[in-house]
Amino acid sequence: MTFTKRLREPVMRGEITCSVRIWQHPHVKVGGHYELGDGFIEVTSIRRISLVEITPELARRSGFLGVVDLLKVAKHGSGENVYLIDFEYHRAAGAQLRDSLTLPQSAPGSPRPRKSLRTRRRRSAR
Repeated sequence: MTFTKRLREPVMRGEITCSVRIWQHPHVKVGGHYELGDGFIEVTSIRRISLVEITPELARRSGFLGVVDLLKVAKHGSGENVYLIDFEYHRAAGAQLRDSLTLPQSAPGSPRPRKSLRTRRRRSAR
C-alpha cells in the first residue's frame, strides 16, 4: 500500500489511520502487511463505500484538506469502486531499539572516534 509523499510521515506517526482508494478491485487484504519507512502498515479492515460517504471529516481523517483534495489523489486509473481502508502502522523492532538508544555526543569541534583512530595509526607509522 503506497501513500503520497506528504502523507507518509503522518501515517508513520499514527496521525492517519485510514485511506480512501478508488480501485477496480481491492489491492490489499485484511491482515496484510505493507512496508512503509522503518515499519509496515497492517490493514485492519476494508469496506466498499459510495462516493457520497466521503465526507469532509473522512477526508481530514485520511490526511487531506477536503473531499476534492482526496479525490484528486484517490481517483487515478479506471477504477470505479470506492474502498475505505483502516490500518495501523507498526514500527520495526530495530527502529524502536535504535530510537531508544542514546549514543554519547562528542563535544562540538572534537574529532570523531574513527578519525582519531586513523590519525593515531598514521602518527605511529612514522
